[in-house]
Parts: sequence; structure tokens; C-alpha cells
Amino acid sequence: MTGRRIPALAPWFRRTWPMLAPVLLAVVVAAGLLLASGANPFEGFRLLWSGSLGTAGKIPDTLITWVPLTLAAAGLVVTFAAGLWNIGIEGQIVVGAIAATWVAREVPGPAAVVIPLVLLGGMIGGALWALLAGALKVYGKVNEIFGGLGLDFVAAGLVVYLVIGPWKRAGVASTSGTDLFRPDLWLPEWAGYSWLALGLTVLAVVAVYLLMRGTSFGLRLKAVGSSPQSAHLLGIPTGRFMLSAFAVCGALAGLAGAVQATGFHHKLVPAVSGGYGFLGILVVLLAAFRAKWIAPIALFFVAVSVGATQLSLRLELDSAIGGVLQGILVLFTLLAGGFQVRRMHRRQHSAMAALVED
Repeated sequence: MTGRRIPALAPWFRRTWPMLAPVLLAVVVAAGLLLASGANPFEGFRLLWSGSLGTAGKIPDTLITWVPLTLAAAGLVVTFAAGLWNIGIEGQIVVGAIAATWVAREVPGPAAVVIPLVLLGGMIGGALWALLAGALKVYGKVNEIFGGLGLDFVAAGLVVYLVIGPWKRAGVASTSGTDLFRPDLWLPEWAGYSWLALGLTVLAVVAVYLLMRGTSFGLRLKAVGSSPQSAHLLGIPTGRFMLSAFAVCGALAGLAGAVQATGFHHKLVPAVSGGYGFLGILVVLLAAFRAKWIAPIALFFVAVSVGATQLSLRLELDSAIGGVLQGILVLFTLLAGGFQVRRMHRRQHSAMAALVED
């Protein structure tokens, strides 16, 4: 019986150890850091758990952060598949929030009608802003990293202008945000959870997984990402697929911005993106560009970030310890990926040498 189980587990272990090994190493190093800081590692990990997912009162705070991060990471899976570094996703989140705010402020009607329009407006705003970065890439031959960063600055300036200018609170020009939306336009909640935001996030992750795994669009998108020149020779319109990838990612980023504005802040604030776009890039890298790992990895990042506040309050550690733990995990993951690539190259070199000798 034992002899049958080992061969069955071997393929699973080979697939998962590149992801498990960095996590285990990060835990060991984190424990060392806590010891060096004079804290009990077991108490530190317990506080991380109880401060994020271990108590019913903390779970809503964790999920509120998990939703926009997961939406951004799900969208980035699509652009990464096309070989695109969509650094402009921060701006797409911001513009999505701006578009959602415009709908919430200007469109009258019952909440059952306006809330879907608010979310749809956010998706359209994010998609259009992403298509602008895509047009710069496809037609202007501007690298998407530089184009995206430039558009991020434009979006950041635009939201500040709106908050202290045309959409400022009555009699007050403050960067704290606009007036609150109508209470009936806040995303509906149940037991502290925005069930609509959670449901949309799960649907988004499933949709991206199915898109990249079981459709001809996903296969062609991967072909474009692997080799644009070869894909073009095969008759795949690379420019159109790149624009489509930007649009899908921008729509999900815009939805994240709309959820932030309507479900968390209940208004437009300058820092509405929350850095979730850049953090989403790290999540996708840790997930090895696979959609099925996005949700749990994003939850881990969020749990560490939210739970780290307890380390500051209970153990008197610096609140930046959460960011340090995340950085350690990313570092070990990148090192593990580099080790895998190097080992693969060695195997290929050995195979070629064997063929030459024969």
C-alpha cells in the first residue's frame, strides 16, 4: 500500500514544492527576525492569525482588503499571459473609482438600478484607461511600463483635482475626500461582509481561470505572450489580443476601484487605489502566473498585513514588520524560481552534451 502512495504523491510534490519551499523558508527567517527583536515567534504567529482570520471581528477587515487585491491580481494574470507588464494598473483602479463616483453622484434612481451602474461604470472607466496604455504600446511603440507609469501619475493628479476642485465637499477644499455617497448606494453588507463584492471577486477569479485554461482566446493570448513574432506568423492579430488583455485587466482593476469607493470608503479619496495594483504584481509572481493560486496567496498577503498591527500593539514591534515578512516571501520565491530555471538549463545542457557524444 505504501509503495503505491509514493509514486502517486511524487508528481504532486514536484509541482508544489517550488511554491511550498519559499513559504517554509520565509517562515523560518521570520521566526529568526522575531527572535532577534526579542519576541516569541510562536506568539508572533499566533497574533498574526488572531489579528486577521482568527476572530470573527477581524475577518471582515481582512476580506475588505482581500477583494481589491484579488481583483487586481486576477486582471494581471491576463496581461502577464500576453507578455505585458501592466504597471499602469494603479491608475486603472483610480480611474475606475472616479467613473464609479461620477455615476453615484450624477445618476438618479433606486439603489437596485444605480449600484449595478456604478460598478459597470467603474469597469468601463478602468478598461478605457487600460486601453489607452495598450494603444500607446501597440500603435505608439511605447513600452507598457513607461506608458503605464505615466498614466498612473496622470490618474493620481486627476483624482486630487476632482477631490479638491469640482467634487469638493460643500465649503471645504480638503484631500480627505468627496461627500459621502447616498447611504443606499453603499454596497450591501451582511454580518459585516459585503457579500456582493465577495461574490463578484470569486466570479472574476473563476472567469479568468476558465478564460486562460479552456478557451481559444486564452491559448492565443499565451501564444502572443510567448513569442509575438511567431504568433503573428501563425495569423494571430497580436495587437488586437494585446489590447483585449489590457481591456480585461483594466475592467477588473476598475471594478476594484468601484468597490473601494462604494464598499469601503463610501466616497472618492485620493488614495483609493491603496497600492493594491503594485501588490497584485507580487501576488501574480508568487502564483507563477496561474489564476487558481491568486485567491489564497492574496489572502496570505492580506492576513500578514492586517495581522501585523497586532504585533505593533501587543509586542511593541514596528508596524512595518508585515511588509518585511511579505518581502522575505517574495525574495525567496524569486530565488526559488531562479534556481528552477538554472536547473532546467543545466539539464538541457547535459542532454545536448550527451547527444553530441553519441
